Amino acid sequence: MVSKALLRLVSAVNRRRMKLLLGIALLAYVASVWGNFVNMRSIQENGELKIESKIEEMVEPLREKIRDLEKSFTQKYPPVKFLSEKDRKRILITGGAGFVGSHLTDKLMMDGHEVTVVDNFFTGRKRNVEHWIGHENFELINHDVVEPLYIEVDQIYHLASPASPPNYMYNPIKTLKTNTIGTLNMLGLAKRVGARLLLASTSEVYGDPEVHPQSEDYWGHVNPIGPRACYDEGKRVAETMCYAYMKQEGVEVRVARIFNTFGPRMHMNDGRVVSNFILQALQGEPLTVYGSGSQTRAFQYVSDLVNGLVALMNSNVSSPVNLGNPEEHTILEFAQLIKNLVGSGSEIQFLSEAQDDPQKRKPDIKKAKLMLGWEPVPRLLRATLPCGSQACSQRQHPPLRQSPCRETAGTTAAPRAGSGPTAAASGASGCRGILWLCSHQRPLWS
Repeated sequence: MVSKALLRLVSAVNRRRMKLLLGIALLAYVASVWGNFVNMRSIQENGELKIESKIEEMVEPLREKIRDLEKSFTQKYPPVKFLSEKDRKRILITGGAGFVGSHLTDKLMMDGHEVTVVDNFFTGRKRNVEHWIGHENFELINHDVVEPLYIEVDQIYHLASPASPPNYMYNPIKTLKTNTIGTLNMLGLAKRVGARLLLASTSEVYGDPEVHPQSEDYWGHVNPIGPRACYDEGKRVAETMCYAYMKQEGVEVRVARIFNTFGPRMHMNDGRVVSNFILQALQGEPLTVYGSGSQTRAFQYVSDLVNGLVALMNSNVSSPVNLGNPEEHTILEFAQLIKNLVGSGSEIQFLSEAQDDPQKRKPDIKKAKLMLGWEPVPRLLRATLPCGSQACSQRQHPPLRQSPCRETAGTTAAPRAGSGPTAAASGASGCRGILWLCSHQRPLWS
């Protein structure tokens, strides 16, 4: 009996020991696992800290660059006038990325208005207005005016159309559509929203004129089936549409008949006489004069034209108004002038006369003077091309590209009483002025 009791006691003690040992072993295992976990977590945290530190080192220079870009982005706009809600207008400019349209955009933006530019970039260039992209008052829309546009505006400057002969003759049907269907769409928009529309018409509505100078009441002399007819007749139809909408629908319209214009952002290869001569002179090629060179033209500076367009839009004049420079010179005089300014050894080459090329072109601007108080700033072409001249020195010019012309010093010849524009500067100063004239790099305000 005693022995059995002892065996049971020993057995119970062994079971307790086993349980105790198992408990101790379990605690040891848990402690070991916990220690490994804590150790691994510490290693992981240290690794993450090192990775984060490396990332910070790599990202910080990028952050600096972003801050610099943001800083330059916010500082690149020119000063913009503040206008109250009452005075600030919502303005649409079709063809606003083109030569004239981009300068008009600059003026209206700096005057404090909200400007929407619509362009299909056939002849316009985004770089002409890129300095406004991101500004709260500016919007750029890639759109062809042949298609309807739905937008709320107060004024419409309808400038959309190729304007140089090579461009508008490249696709005459497209030119006709832009000037007819495009104008119809803009007039429809003006009617829907109650906006005033200004049509940028042209001196080409006078064709090869039989009256000189040309006043607004001259009906013109246009070949309706000639190579230039797509532009000439397209603009004539556009004017007809404007006055039909004015009489029938009560749309407020303004019509500007624009004469030859030059200035920064001209296309060097757009086929116009000034850019043609400049490009040929810089490249040392013969200056091509079509016909005898006795044809006359009158060139206005682009800023003068822009001031005239704004004055006409804000006036009460609903009939057509000529906007141009009445100072008339022959094509041969222009060729000789630019040749001398560049200091080029190019010869003047006479080619056969272009079909339907107007022989004389000079605006009568009495109406603009009387009713708008507008006229171009008096200056000869030679006083505007070279940077060294008084008329041009008042502007701040952008840095110029490397001049391909000779680097000999030159001075601008003083205008002589009664002399034409053939007396001109030569050498590097004239070349720099011409390069500035056709530069696309920066706007006039820079």
